[in-house]
Amino acid sequence: MTDTAPASLRRGSDFAELSRVIRQRGLLQRRHASYIVKFAVNAALMALGWTAFAVLGASWWQLLTAVFFAGLSGQLAFIGHDAGHKQIFRGRRANDIVGYLHAGLVGLSYGWWVGKHNRHHANPNHEDHDPDINLALLAFSGQQAAGKRGFSRWTAKYQAFLFFPMLAFEGLGLHNSSIRAVLRHEVKVSPVEGALLAAHIVGYLTGVFAVLSPLQAIAFIAVHQGVWGIYMGCSFAPNHKGMPTLSAADKTDYLRKQILTSRNIRGGWLVDFLLGGLNYQIEHHLFPSMPRANLRHAQVLVREFCAARGIPYRQSGAFSSYAQVLRHLHGVGAPLRAGMPAPG
Repeated sequence: MTDTAPASLRRGSDFAELSRVIRQRGLLQRRHASYIVKFAVNAALMALGWTAFAVLGASWWQLLTAVFFAGLSGQLAFIGHDAGHKQIFRGRRANDIVGYLHAGLVGLSYGWWVGKHNRHHANPNHEDHDPDINLALLAFSGQQAAGKRGFSRWTAKYQAFLFFPMLAFEGLGLHNSSIRAVLRHEVKVSPVEGALLAAHIVGYLTGVFAVLSPLQAIAFIAVHQGVWGIYMGCSFAPNHKGMPTLSAADKTDYLRKQILTSRNIRGGWLVDFLLGGLNYQIEHHLFPSMPRANLRHAQVLVREFCAARGIPYRQSGAFSSYAQVLRHLHGVGAPLRAGMPAPG
């Protein structure tokens, strides 16, 4: 993608000007009360879930409990996300404590995820540097599609049809990457993260197999992990997928790089809750440490700022965003379906 805006609109001072407005409105100040409420609600939901699990016992109705826990796992992961961006507290240590605990509850490596996510924020939709669009089984640009071979080439051909089914395995992929990162000592506190992951795995499997029959336990795990993976994928995918990609040749400034590669999702309080604030992706990318509760207030200012400078500001409804993602994936896979020769 090339920034075709006039040179007068590419000044490095644009972001500094927007930042001054945001700071003057106090939108970077921490919102401790809002997070205390989130902690309390999640704790109550967890207690409710485990109570229902114990009361139902060895019943196939537990598959509904698995769906409930999938949603709760997503909400816990959103808290870990906010902690990784230092949205909750000003100090890194307090945020990290919250992040490690919440990551442990869902079976992820906090250190691995923060490193991966920071690379994404530094280079959103960059074909070489964004780990979120450098995936083995999917292609997000013609260049990526041309480089696919073997099974990856086949999945890229039909990726629009396979996208949502593949999301069902996203949760297992996150667990696998977390365990590998800890075992390879790719995170700062491997012993701590290893203990948290081990406690999660042992506690989770012990609880499930102690209450349910083996077949019910396997079904419970499949539904829980599958729905959680779809939930996480549906929360993150609309934000950048189908938006312009960048390459080494792009010289787009920080403000435009973050805005032009991001898409907001319209909706009220329910969308805010379900997507954990990620529906304000543009504002989040511009100001990653902004507390989640302030993003909707910042949106008005950012949208007006962009309109005054002729900067495209993309937002759509949730279902429309998924349709855009699928159309983009289908279009990228078209040359492969047409028999484009593999690179030599």
